[in-house]
Amino acid sequence: MEQNRGQQGYKHTESIGKQLNERRTIEGRNPVIEALVAGVPLDKIWISETVRPGGIQKLTSLAREKQVPIQFVNPKKIDSISQTTSNQGVVAICGAVAYSSLEDILHRAEIGGHQPFIVIADEITDPHNLGAIIRSANAAGADGVIIPKNRSAGLDAVVAKTSAGAVYHTPVARVTNLVQTAIDLKKKGLWLVGADMSGEKTLFESDMTGSVALVVGSEGKGISRLLKEICDFMVKIPMLGETESLNASVAAAIMMYEVVRQRAEQRK
Repeated sequence: MEQNRGQQGYKHTESIGKQLNERRTIEGRNPVIEALVAGVPLDKIWISETVRPGGIQKLTSLAREKQVPIQFVNPKKIDSISQTTSNQGVVAICGAVAYSSLEDILHRAEIGGHQPFIVIADEITDPHNLGAIIRSANAAGADGVIIPKNRSAGLDAVVAKTSAGAVYHTPVARVTNLVQTAIDLKKKGLWLVGADMSGEKTLFESDMTGSVALVVGSEGKGISRLLKEICDFMVKIPMLGETESLNASVAAAIMMYEVVRQRAEQRK
């Protein structure tokens, strides 16, 4: 009996995996519940505002347990992203890869025998920018990337493609409270270095050879106020032409490679 149950579970997980590759969505209350139980990486769950709370209690409890964001939206939004007629007011957007934990990222530095090098992407909502940041992080040898649970792009197909597969090699942690996570990193001995045009020094004049977490904000808002307040210092990238700012992912790449350069100089 247990063997049959195990085989059924395997077949069902395999079926969900097929949906993940082909459709990027899982639709309907029970399929989404089963995906949560099976550990399928889900980026977000959209639920129609017209769904009765009692009918989705198990689903919402599981989502909270798995730390998958839920957003209640207009029924028209559900219909616009649904690819079937049996969504029951519930559509889950699949992730391209499972998220890691902060501990996983720090352990990566530990086993690598070097000081932690982490990138914090604050409210990067454009999946192309997030994918490019993860790609640069991988190329620069960063131990991982941290993103907030809300107000951020997730590890969807667009991010995976833009990252050129880096999402499968560089761990990405999604946290509920980015400010608290940053405070925890400081307690562990990491310096928080924010990229902002208000910085008193350029990144070339600042010491980034130690344990460091680079903080990069969105193009529109920059680094959020509370996160900026707890940064140890802010650095700016020299702008010598008429352009006043850089794309968020370009700025992040420049910052990362200054860390690479300084560490290489230190080893000489």
